[in-house]
Amino acid sequence: MEASKVEIVDRAREIVQIEADAVAALVGQLNESLTDVISLLLGCQGHVLVTGAGTSRAIAQRMAHLLSCSGTPALFISASDGLHGTSGAITAKDVVYLISKSGHSAEINKFAEIARTRGAKLIAQTENLKSPLANMCDSVFEVKAIGEVDPYGMVATGSSLVNGAAGDVLCVLLLELRGYTKEAFSQTHPGGAVGRIIAEDMKSD
Repeated sequence: MEASKVEIVDRAREIVQIEADAVAALVGQLNESLTDVISLLLGCQGHVLVTGAGTSRAIAQRMAHLLSCSGTPALFISASDGLHGTSGAITAKDVVYLISKSGHSAEINKFAEIARTRGAKLIAQTENLKSPLANMCDSVFEVKAIGEVDPYGMVATGSSLVNGAAGDVLCVLLLELRGYTKEAFSQTHPGGAVGRIIAEDMKSD
């Protein structure tokens, strides 16, 4: 494939616009069912254990980190490893948050079954409300990447951004509902440039 510099730049802009539109379309998908998800996460007495496979694994790892940064104790847990013993870490105090576009991933669904048997509450983030995963969970966050946002409809480029944005919604809402302050954040993030900025801000206060 040959393309001019102008064509490459134009296509690059088109890709960004397509992905931006897909993320913006998430606004219209949010409804009161989101409050059930928030309620389960707020009420968690243990850890929020976030999992996913493939690209969803990367989104799950990011979400677990941001939840912890926002005052909700969370850890990423590998569903695949969970089928080889790691699921023993799950307790009845935990909430297991499962990210799966189709809701048909065999390893995710088997892991969900184990988590349910161990007494944990389950939340699915999926586009398929009729999937096996959605049917076995206590609450479902329906998230759809609308339009031709992924190459071939398979390479999860734009859809990963949509699912990441959905996770951001939960992180920010939980931070605000918990009243999680900059001072509280400074206790767990003293390192790096962010830690230095927080320390300087607190000195000036």
